[in-house]
Amino acid sequence: MRDIAHFIDGRAAAGTSGRFGEVFDPNTGQVQARVALAAAGEVDTAVQAALRTQPGWAATNPQRRARVLFDFKRLLEANMRELAEVLSSEHGKVLADSRGDIQRGLEVVEFCCGLPHLIKGEFTEGAGPGIDVWSLRQPVGIAAGITPFNFPAMIPLWMLAPAIATGNAFILKPSEKAPSVPVRLAELMLEAGAPAGVLQVVHGDKAATLALIDHPDVAAISFVGSSDVAHAVYARAAANGKRVQAMGGAKNHGIVLPDADLDQATKDIIGAAYGSAGERCMAMPVAVPVGQRTAEALRERLLAEIESLKVGVSTDPDAQYGPLVSAAHRAKVEGYIQMGVDEGAELVRDGRGFALQGHEGGFFSGPTLFDRVTPQMKTYQDEIFGPVLQIVRADTLEEAIALPSRHAYGNGVSIFTRSGRAAREFASKVQAGMVGINIPIPVPLAYYSFGGWKRSAFGDANQHGMDGVRFYTKVKTVTARWPEDGAEGGGFIMPTMR
Repeated sequence: MRDIAHFIDGRAAAGTSGRFGEVFDPNTGQVQARVALAAAGEVDTAVQAALRTQPGWAATNPQRRARVLFDFKRLLEANMRELAEVLSSEHGKVLADSRGDIQRGLEVVEFCCGLPHLIKGEFTEGAGPGIDVWSLRQPVGIAAGITPFNFPAMIPLWMLAPAIATGNAFILKPSEKAPSVPVRLAELMLEAGAPAGVLQVVHGDKAATLALIDHPDVAAISFVGSSDVAHAVYARAAANGKRVQAMGGAKNHGIVLPDADLDQATKDIIGAAYGSAGERCMAMPVAVPVGQRTAEALRERLLAEIESLKVGVSTDPDAQYGPLVSAAHRAKVEGYIQMGVDEGAELVRDGRGFALQGHEGGFFSGPTLFDRVTPQMKTYQDEIFGPVLQIVRADTLEEAIALPSRHAYGNGVSIFTRSGRAAREFASKVQAGMVGINIPIPVPLAYYSFGGWKRSAFGDANQHGMDGVRFYTKVKTVTARWPEDGAEGGGFIMPTMR
């Protein structure tokens, strides 16, 4: 069986903990590899390599660091097909979705190629008598990223690109369910010219995560995962004096007004709800039609679209989505479907028991549709993270806005309407971090920042964009005076600009 090693100090490093995790092919249900799971000692080995490398990398001028990122971008583009195939084989998403996963991460790398401009400080000449003041942005030192299974390329690239561009060393702890692409990213970064130790990959579970959070030489932690774990990571890392950005779960709503283009809204909601088997924090698992006539018309169209959806293996170019990542996750999703039935929601379309001919062992789940879901139901309150769409009916726009605004999660939300007034009111009032207007998945472009509100994010720094640059740098402000010979010096009061 193939073993997947760590990538430490520029080379593959076999695990020494004696613990391994199984890596499945979700299309077949078969184990295809095993991945080493790190203990604290292996994490420390990576940190020591980072400590040796980071000062020299930080001293490398910004233009040269940017050139490494330019070459890294070129290598990502040249190896797109290989990366997508590996990603699909471990995650289960269809190849087109895997290419999109890589592309959205690559766009952050592209943004970070402009690093020399992004980290320019500020300068004030003559701030006082003979006094100049200026600011510098300097790297925090060693940063670590803890990433989920659902975006094995995009989310690591969101973190590592700004961290490395700003002069830090970065240690990535990816999900043990999809570990191969992160290792390949580290190999390509080395090939692009980054020194060994600038980007390292340490696989693992909770033991590796805690070792990174507790290590005194790791200055910053970036995390994406479930909200409960995100909160725990934030609390522990902050207590250890680290910078933390911790992104959690979501329950994104799509509000459909009576004046919306229902055919377009239906297609958008279907793609956002079932794409990638619903395994993304920017999925749209809740549709909120406003008015009973809108609800009936939307339900009819959704059901018709669902009946034509094709679920298939990752390599099927005609498949809209593939399998879930694991048997355990499929069981969890199907448990939520039964919970919805028990809670009294109307099960319009049941995706349980779906089997793909020739791939009966795969972790497939068909599309599920619920109607007449209420905010009191646990299936509405929780993030299901699977191909399950729930219809929650509202009578007015105000009621519709209140649903996502009162929900525990506040990641993304969208409205479908032809009314500029309604869209403007919605964007102003709704309590969520990312808003779409006739956009089903409102993920900001690379030069903006990604982040939700409430239990969808902990900490005050978002991913990528200028927030990413700020998160991985410290501001140093210098105040300088060059007195003339014979000038009076000293003083016992706080200096001012008077």
